[in-house]
Amino acid sequence: MIAAFALLLGFQLAGETLRVALHLPVPGPVMGMALLLVYLIFRGGPDDGLRTTSGGLLQHLSLLFVPAGTGVMLHAGRLADEAGPILVALVASTVLGLAATGLTLHALTRRSRQEDAQ
Repeated sequence: MIAAFALLLGFQLAGETLRVALHLPVPGPVMGMALLLVYLIFRGGPDDGLRTTSGGLLQHLSLLFVPAGTGVMLHAGRLADEAGPILVALVASTVLGLAATGLTLHALTRRSRQEDAQ
């Protein structure tokens, strides 16, 4: 279990190191997760230790959101002051996400029908 946890932290560190070294706008843990994915693809999947450790972390995932919730409560006044722009950003990003998903599904469905017709 410790080796699997060290592996996860090592990939997070590698992602963060890459982000800092290359000045990329992607969060380090996301890059580390991509590196872990590539590692697991070449390795043929996770071993039992990594599977168990990951499952344990996922079972307690809600605890990892406590610091974020505390930060929201700490900055509640600022959030209230900027509620308008935040609301506009949330609504706009939701509409754009739904539109992109719908257009992608429409294009893929049309392409699938064309392939089936041939």
